[in-house]
Amino acid sequence: MPAPADEPTNRNPDIVVRVEGRLGRITLNRPERINALTLDMIMAVRAALDEWVGDPRVALILIDGAGERGLCAGADVRLLYDGIREEDVPPMTFWGDEYRMNSALSHFPKPVVAYMHGITLGGGVGISAHGSVRIVTETSQVGMPETAIGLCPDVGGLYLLSRAPGELGTHAALAGARLGPADAIEAGLADWFVPSNELAAVTQGLRRGVVGDLGNHRPPPGLPADQRRWIDQCYPGDDVEAIIQRLRRHPEAAARQTAQSLQSMAPTALEVTLMAIRRASSMTLDEVLDQDLRVSSRFMDHPDMSEGIRAALVDRDRTPRWSPARLDELDRAHVESFFAPLDPSQELGLSRRSG
Repeated sequence: MPAPADEPTNRNPDIVVRVEGRLGRITLNRPERINALTLDMIMAVRAALDEWVGDPRVALILIDGAGERGLCAGADVRLLYDGIREEDVPPMTFWGDEYRMNSALSHFPKPVVAYMHGITLGGGVGISAHGSVRIVTETSQVGMPETAIGLCPDVGGLYLLSRAPGELGTHAALAGARLGPADAIEAGLADWFVPSNELAAVTQGLRRGVVGDLGNHRPPPGLPADQRRWIDQCYPGDDVEAIIQRLRRHPEAAARQTAQSLQSMAPTALEVTLMAIRRASSMTLDEVLDQDLRVSSRFMDHPDMSEGIRAALVDRDRTPRWSPARLDELDRAHVESFFAPLDPSQELGLSRRSG
């Protein structure tokens, strides 16, 4: 028998799953970690979706996050680091279930609403931006920051960023740029801007089983036109070194600062990310998620992943030692190897099931 309305249906304190009227509501509940995802949280989301898909009481879904800091800062990267060291869940297990959740949200037959308030990064994009009604507020900072720790953006984020206008998505993927509400909407990561003080009224409508009128609010201004121009001028092509050279030589100071930032990142992560986003532009979301698992699994075996996490989150010395340390030490065959099929027993296979 279904649980009474408003009564949580799960036992994990890190995520609150309940039915409120016609609304199935999933609240990420680790505000002290900006609701960073654990495997148990991901499995609770998947279980809720499985239960609600055929539940006539539930007309739509809402995903939100506890606390003021944000919806979700992404996967709990420290747990991934422990997984590499065989002290926690293996990263391949975590990623596989996370990507299945991303796919399930995108295919869910009922509306999936997400409040992308505050920090919404990495896995936070994956749990929200594949829904059907994606709402940002004045506090939203949306992005895929993986290259900063020696990884490639995943959770299907490159499916969305590869379809952003101009080269905005390439900039966001390579530089890990955080997009405010206006730019998140333009990039295709969100749909609506609603001031945070009006979300409670939106939620009331959702409880009645309708999305309702989200208003005609204008978000705060996004990137100025001159910044969009240098982004579109500098990021075309398939050569990271050429992109950095164009950025370095550009008269805009922001472009030159971006060049310096990219030069501090892992060469392998930059090259793999650029190839991945170009490939993603002609793929379905499920094909991108299949690609994400292949790429992520190769980073698990590459020294840059653990080194990037160590430098940023463990020792916090901010001096990662990348291998290799220079772009000109990489060859294309090595980069392409990240995209090779896995052993059939390890493949995610989402595109086979959806196709």
